[in-house]
Amino acid sequence: MTDTHTESAGTNGQEALRENGMMRHLLDSLEAGKDIGHFGRLVFAMVARHFLDEAELKQLLLKDPACDEAQALSLIEQVKARDYSPPRREKVLQFQQQQDFPIIPNPEDPDEGNVYKDLRFPEHVYAHISEYREQKAHVHEEEAAHSA
Repeated sequence: MTDTHTESAGTNGQEALRENGMMRHLLDSLEAGKDIGHFGRLVFAMVARHFLDEAELKQLLLKDPACDEAQALSLIEQVKARDYSPPRREKVLQFQQQQDFPIIPNPEDPDEGNVYKDLRFPEHVYAHISEYREQKAHVHEEEAAHSA
């Protein structure tokens, strides 16, 4: 996972993540030893893997009392193997409805939870998203043509 770092010179990964309010909230909560919930850990891993190496990501996840080493490693491997893109705000809000811990502390703020607004990801992340949207548009076009 270290090949996906986007750190600028002199800025470590955690400092970069803190540029986004939701990620700062998740980092602070982990540092405080809070249980951020399954989906909080998933969102954290989906975003943080682009800024931290696996060892640092694992150590942060282990600060969550509900996450043991096997769970942390499994989550990291799942996110890496499926090459999950960082989730859009709407997806994070869906995740948040499925647990008690507030992933987005202020859901009324439309900018809160938008990692693409504050963080710079590797180019392959943006390419992956564009490819997905093109495929989805193509499927919708075919469905429209068949139903006409």
